[in-house]
Amino acid sequence: MGKTLPTATQILLDEEQSFGRFRRALRRSDQLALDDLFAAAKQHTAAAQLSSHALPFEVFLLSMLLEEHKEVRRLRERIDTLLPMHTNHNTGSGFACASATGTGVDPGFGFDDDPKKEERNE
Repeated sequence: MGKTLPTATQILLDEEQSFGRFRRALRRSDQLALDDLFAAAKQHTAAAQLSSHALPFEVFLLSMLLEEHKEVRRLRERIDTLLPMHTNHNTGSGFACASATGTGVDPGFGFDDDPKKEERNE
């Protein structure tokens, strides 16, 4: 008789438990973020069961990344509806950038790429 293989759900639970000491060493806010990542991976256990060619934890990491990417896309769409935007054609990524002219919005979103710029202007 053959050995019964654990399900993707059981493997994920085992992986989550194996990170218990790591989790306890984190700040509370980071613990909650790690919990969210494992919760995201749990949304894809059916797909993980079908990916027998990869290491199970690699599939769980990819599931976490997939959920984070979906959130980034959702936030980008929300930003597009709130601010006048245009596509950044330089990167080809389709990432929307605020127009620097006429919107009153800093295209760097408050981050100055050149910290010495202020010194040169004086």
